Parts: sequence; structure tokens; C-alpha cells
Amino acid sequence: MNLFSFSLVLTGVLLNAAAQLLLKAGTNQLGVVSFTRDNFLSLGWQVGTQPHIFGGLSCYAVSVVVWIMALSRVEVSIAYPMLSIGYVVNAIAAWWLFGEAVSLTRLLGIGVIIVGVYIVARS
Repeated sequence: MNLFSFSLVLTGVLLNAAAQLLLKAGTNQLGVVSFTRDNFLSLGWQVGTQPHIFGGLSCYAVSVVVWIMALSRVEVSIAYPMLSIGYVVNAIAAWWLFGEAVSLTRLLGIGVIIVGVYIVARS
């Protein structure tokens, strides 16, 4: 995998991670979201117009375009496992941005993910 291809894969992963973080920030603003027949339109409007959620969905849309570009250059058996980097990014960002707990068990799991991604990337 050359540097440009790796950059596309990494950009896709980071856009995906950013999308998750933005969606979480949006749900933090909205509170618990429970769609019912009675609130479907009004809650749907609130969700659809919430700036963080809109930003998260936009990141997803751009990430699909970037991911298609990446997959045209990199084998899917190499590119797809790289998505695991998103778990690492999101765990750290969620701790930093939202104060979520990162226990020793989670840190060990993150370490396993990093080792796994490294092994796949080197194959």
C-alpha cells in the first residue's frame, strides 16, 4: 500500500470516527431518542436539524466517497481491518470530549486492536 492509498484509508477511518463523535454530541444535546408513531415527525425534524447530527451524517457521506476511492486502490482484506483504528480514535476522543471511562480492560483491548492492525498492514 503506497502513501496515497494509506492516506485515503486513514481519511475514511477518521471521517467515520468523527461521524460517530458528532452523532454522540448531537444525542447529548437531544437526550434519549425514542421514536414512536406519535412523535415520529416532530422528533425526526429535531434529529434531522440538530447541527451535530447533520455534521455526523455529512461526515458519513464524505467518508463513503473517500472509502470508494480507497477500495479502488487497496485490497478489501487490508483496508477493512483498518477501520478498527476508529475504535482507538473514538475511545480516546470519547474520554477526552465526553468524559467517558476508559478502563484498563478497554486499554488492553485497544492495544490488541493496534497490534492486529499493524500485523494486517504489514502482511
